[in-house]
Amino acid sequence: MSPSQQSFYKSITSYPAFLWYMLGNLPSVVFWGSRLQKLNLEECHTIVPFNYRSKNPFRSIYFSALSGTAELASGILCMLHLSGNTTISMLVTGFKADFIKKANQAVTMKCPAGKKISDTIQKLKYSGDVGTVTVPVTGYHPDGEIIATFEITWSFKKR
Repeated sequence: MSPSQQSFYKSITSYPAFLWYMLGNLPSVVFWGSRLQKLNLEECHTIVPFNYRSKNPFRSIYFSALSGTAELASGILCMLHLSGNTTISMLVTGFKADFIKKANQAVTMKCPAGKKISDTIQKLKYSGDVGTVTVPVTGYHPDGEIIATFEITWSFKKR
């Protein structure tokens, strides 16, 4: 990891810093109780608990909490790869979700697309260059059963 990536890693994996960042930028993540579980250059894992704030009347986790936590997993991984680079902006431009099984326990979202994200960012050389990458995120129950799959398309633009 570069020094700027190490700095971002330290700030986002510290729970108080994570909490303050999310309160200012994604307050719904704090409301649901979603947390960062694992982060490195290759993958990111987030978790959304099954609790009264994330639960719907059908006794499962709201699709919005699942979707938001999946986006968080991919977004933090993108931010890690962009840390220190203020000349590139990022934006979600596509989102696809398949909900396979009822989410009635905590769900861990795993995004293993660090290499794809890095390769896309590295291709941006000149101002105005745009790159897109579609990253997979999979949600798992604690027993390893797949609950949902997501495909999130991120667009990067060199300023």
